[in-house]
Amino acid sequence: MKNAITGYHKDEHNDWVAELACGHFQHVRHKPPFINRPWVESEQGRNQMLGEKLNCVKCDEDAPRDSG
Repeated sequence: MKNAITGYHKDEHNDWVAELACGHFQHVRHKPPFINRPWVESEQGRNQMLGEKLNCVKCDEDAPRDSG
C-alpha cells in the first residue's frame, strides 16, 4: 500500500527515515548502486519529496503504527 511522506528523522545509525501518513517509518537510504535515492542527501531534496508516496510493506502486513 502506498502512503505519503509526511516528515523525516534520523535513526540511531544516522540514516534517514521517512515518516509516512499511515504512521509507519521507512528507511530512505542512498547507497548506490543498489539503492539510488540522491534526494535524501539534501534538505531541499527531502522537502521536495514530502507528499510523495512510498510503498509501505508494514501496511500490507497490517503492522501496528511505529513510535519514536
